[in-house]
Amino acid sequence: MQKTSLYQSVYTDLKSNILNKTYPIGTLIPTESELEDIYSVSRTTIRKAISLLVNEGLLSVKQGYGTVVQDFSTTQHLNKITSISETLKQNGHIVTTKNYHIEQISAPDTVRAVLCLSQDEQVYKIDRIICSDDIPTAYITNYLVAAFLPGFSESSEIFSGLYHFLESKFNIVLTTAEETLYAKKASFTESLILNIPSDSPLLCSERISYINDTPFEYTISRFVSDKYKYHIFLQGR
Repeated sequence: MQKTSLYQSVYTDLKSNILNKTYPIGTLIPTESELEDIYSVSRTTIRKAISLLVNEGLLSVKQGYGTVVQDFSTTQHLNKITSISETLKQNGHIVTTKNYHIEQISAPDTVRAVLCLSQDEQVYKIDRIICSDDIPTAYITNYLVAAFLPGFSESSEIFSGLYHFLESKFNIVLTTAEETLYAKKASFTESLILNIPSDSPLLCSERISYINDTPFEYTISRFVSDKYKYHIFLQGR
């Protein structure tokens, strides 16, 4: 394991322990000194991993008290990088994946422009339906830059949570993302895929995610409009 990836490994393990309730909501995680001993890394590495989890809303650092696991289970916040699968699971739903398909392709023109790729660069295209309690909720298409993912097709068992998969299998942690939301009517194909009437309203999003400043993922998500919502928190001017 390279030194530059130590904080990502600590981050991934801590996040897993939070999501599986090894560290329940409202409790303190081990102190920085204890985490240094647990992971055999420096305090700087521990603080960098904790900072990522604070930015995701999973932890809160309280001076003079400790680092507390936050209640993250109610809404998806637009200022945090998370997936529909993670949000649905956190809300107590059973999440399954259907019609999973993955292929390595030359990036289409629109994708190449968004991800700043050269003419011959490859992407992995992933199509899948996310079901909540066996009800189709979202139709997702991801484009991932193949250069970041050696052996991806061989190791990509069917998953519902892409980001958790990337973190656990490839040590890839997304640092920033930009997202555009819009509404549209479902096409005939989309209505068949999501089992809804044609022309039904869809809530759609297009997301570009980055590793540091490098574009890595372009995702198009189509949500059944009465099955999913975003929560936006705005501060005063």
